[in-house]
Amino acid sequence: RAFVDVVVGDPETADVMPLTDTTLYVLGQKIGTTNIAVYDAAKALVGVIEVEVGYNTPRLAADVARDGGGAGARVGSSNGRTVLSGSVEDGPDATRAVTLARQYGPDPVNDLKVRSPQQVMLEVRFVEASRSAGKAFGVKLQGARTDYNPDTGSVRQVAGASGLTSLTGLAGNVTPFGSMLVGVLAKGVQADVLISALEDRGLVRRLAEPNLVALSGEKASFLAGGEFPIPVAGDRDRITVDYKKFGVSLNFTPTVLSKGVINLKIEPEVSQIDPTTVVRTASVTVPGFIVRRASTTVELRDGQSFAIAGLLQSVNQETKEQLPWIGDIPIIGALFRSAAFEKKETELAIIVTPRLVKPTKPGERLRTPLDNAMPVNDIDRFLVGEQEIPVAEAEIRGKTRPPSRGHILDLRQDGSHVTAAN
Repeated sequence: RAFVDVVVGDPETADVMPLTDTTLYVLGQKIGTTNIAVYDAAKALVGVIEVEVGYNTPRLAADVARDGGGAGARVGSSNGRTVLSGSVEDGPDATRAVTLARQYGPDPVNDLKVRSPQQVMLEVRFVEASRSAGKAFGVKLQGARTDYNPDTGSVRQVAGASGLTSLTGLAGNVTPFGSMLVGVLAKGVQADVLISALEDRGLVRRLAEPNLVALSGEKASFLAGGEFPIPVAGDRDRITVDYKKFGVSLNFTPTVLSKGVINLKIEPEVSQIDPTTVVRTASVTVPGFIVRRASTTVELRDGQSFAIAGLLQSVNQETKEQLPWIGDIPIIGALFRSAAFEKKETELAIIVTPRLVKPTKPGERLRTPLDNAMPVNDIDRFLVGEQEIPVAEAEIRGKTRPPSRGHILDLRQDGSHVTAAN
């Protein structure tokens, strides 16, 4: 049917170019919807055309299928926005699909489902290596005094840790601890084996060993410490209280990439209250904090470890003791006072091991530390002093140790119950 007049509802959204008296060409101007009314020579309505100007979804769908979530992702449009639906294999595929959609238009609707969401368990070991050096001079009036001058020495073969041959100068210089730690991890030595070997020799101590689980792309946090109240002055002499966290804290965000590679953004921190650094305002005293913090992003595979080291702390301490007045006398007073100088240096090392984990099946029982031992009965707990026995031994004995046999006798104190043997 031939038409004469064409009316566009929103000329800014679409434009019309008539080709013949029965055909016309619609050109999209901007994202949106409008309608086109067509009239004949008698001003009668021929028809109304609903027009939606959107993004090039077929081309976007081809890009997503090639570089994004594969054939499972679908692309459409609604109210001028790109809509991603369907399913993808993992989180990185969904991220790439959304990134591609943003190249065609802002604020795409992400309705993608992840078929196999990945969970990452992060094993973190906060380890502190320390050394102390000090000297003491003078007289200790309370008794004999031995000058403190520790032997720095060296560490040789560490039992049970293949790949460790010589760890010379650990106590003599703090900074080699971090490089040594990174070196032995690169040789395939397990982190727990290394830490246990050094801990047995008193060279390191564990501050915390958190294990956290998070979904790929989600953030997890951990804090072992406390919150210190800090008074804050407000209006009209009012004081409010804020809380500052201290202790061992950890924030991390894992992202599982293709082929089992884990992208890990980790922010560990170790802090403590420093009573030597305070701020006094009127009647309020606020202490300072000693903070050792790191922030990094790495990529590694399931079960691989990396170490963050070099977070040093140095503390110098001086202690003086003397008898009142007498210790202030020149020359002679030196016999009645003592002074001690001590320098402490610590290096914080953080060992991180990510692992890909899956939840247990329904009905599957999780093991606990109590699965390897069982409690004993009250008599053996009192007489023998045992608190628990191995499960294997308990099964042989019949769940718990059999009760002791016999009777408890009340004997007279005068000894008349004793009979001499012939």
